[in-house]
Amino acid sequence: MQTPPATAPATPLCDTLKQRGEWNPAWDPFYQLDPDWTEKFMAMGVAPMLRGVLDAKTIEFIAIAVDASCTHLYAPGVRRHIRKALELGATAEEITAVLQLTSVLGIHTMSLGAPLLQEALADAARPAAP
Repeated sequence: MQTPPATAPATPLCDTLKQRGEWNPAWDPFYQLDPDWTEKFMAMGVAPMLRGVLDAKTIEFIAIAVDASCTHLYAPGVRRHIRKALELGATAEEITAVLQLTSVLGIHTMSLGAPLLQEALADAARPAAP
């Protein structure tokens, strides 16, 4: 087992996220285990935003979609990104459209489950083999 380094690595991005209130407390355990890895992970996550390819409002729309998705459901992020999108001039209609588009992700539950239910019902309706 390796001993932790005597001095903690510099984590300026993580520190900035914490100072801005953009830090998710769920990240604390992996930050505590490996601050250097966490810093690199966070840098990878924000790189698309820093490149300037997409405008700030579009980035906020994408962040709303990710945080509101049925696989994430992270309310603090949704709130933060909705506020930021509104500050950038987004309308309620635009944000509603983002949420409506994101809600379609949940349809896969029915796309997968309904045919399987039909298959099981058909199997159950068949007479038992003698």
